Amino acid sequence: MLMLFLTVALVHIVALMSPGPDFFFVSQTALSRSRKEAMLGVLGITGGVMVWSALALLGLNLILAKMAWLHTVIMVGGGLYLCWMGWQMLRGALKRRGQVTAAEPQAALARGGKSFIKGLLTNLANPKAIIYFGSIFSLFVGDSVGTSARWGIFALITLETFAWFTLVASVFALPKMRRGYQKLARWIDGVAGALFAGFGVHLILSR
Repeated sequence: MLMLFLTVALVHIVALMSPGPDFFFVSQTALSRSRKEAMLGVLGITGGVMVWSALALLGLNLILAKMAWLHTVIMVGGGLYLCWMGWQMLRGALKRRGQVTAAEPQAALARGGKSFIKGLLTNLANPKAIIYFGSIFSLFVGDSVGTSARWGIFALITLETFAWFTLVASVFALPKMRRGYQKLARWIDGVAGALFAGFGVHLILSR
């Protein structure tokens, strides 16, 4: 049982450390807004992971195998959302053209938990999450895994996700990092937007 938990922990941290929409969302939010907003995004992403891991523990791979149309809907819907996120970032980068950069970041804070919702939707639309929880993760939760072990894996995945993205938010919210962002804001937002759009297009085409 210990080896199962260690294996799941190792595989999941590798999956988390591989840059994707979640990572770029948290880092960009921490740089351009605040650590508080980034942490709301982290909570949203963690909530998304809880949804995916719960589905995987309930047999997500079997559901997707029997309902191919559902897989297509998830892929296309997620791809469209990521494309929309990318467009928003690209539009923000274009608006920065000709603006005078302030000495300190002027955080345009989201209202009413907007960063939480964006973090949740970003994770739910994440192509890595769909592939990971729909196939790789499902390998570790076969019929031989008992209920208590499944709850343990669920808790492990949740805590590991929250811890990793809290670290990412804390690092990118450092004053030095944010000052560097202010100097390159237009380019960073543009690259992040292009990456999000690229993830979205890839997700749609690979459905």
